[in-house]
Amino acid sequence: MSGIGGQGVQLAAKTLAFAAIAAGLEVMVFGTYGGSMRGGNTDVDMVVSSRPIRTPPVLDSAWAALVMHHENWVSVRAKLQRGGLALIDSSVFRADFGLDGVATVPVPASALAKDLGAEQAGSMVALGAFNALARLVPHEGLLSAAGEVLPPYRSQYIEANRRALGAGREAVADVALPGWAGAMESVL
Repeated sequence: MSGIGGQGVQLAAKTLAFAAIAAGLEVMVFGTYGGSMRGGNTDVDMVVSSRPIRTPPVLDSAWAALVMHHENWVSVRAKLQRGGLALIDSSVFRADFGLDGVATVPVPASALAKDLGAEQAGSMVALGAFNALARLVPHEGLLSAAGEVLPPYRSQYIEANRRALGAGREAVADVALPGWAGAMESVL
């Protein structure tokens, strides 16, 4: 997962990790971010597996990416494997995808979040869409995790994040990924 500070990339990764653990999967997450509180680079390498994970999740390659901003796209693109998936926030992303052999799915995640009245929930819209395509965890698991990951002083955003996850899922309901669908089962 990649974006810029303030977009919620780290929160989206934490939400997916909690949902995966609740689904009985093994998870390792390694989040990095630039020195700026907002606007600096933020990335998350995540490994999800049905088997024990024995190495830190510093990835040389990846089968999928959730990309909220074009800032670090060159680095992310270089890691994507042929036959993989890239979900792009098309309402923010301003670069050439430049991918052959990767299913690139543009979703206007930030714009959809704004339409919901939850402008800060773009990463949750993107996560809902990403998970619907990748089928990593049950959607209900994401909804439950959305209630667990926020600190008590941010609990007023739980329902907005849940609506955003649902909006993302709905945004890709008609997207077909020929040749890729079902690949996640072989990865896990």
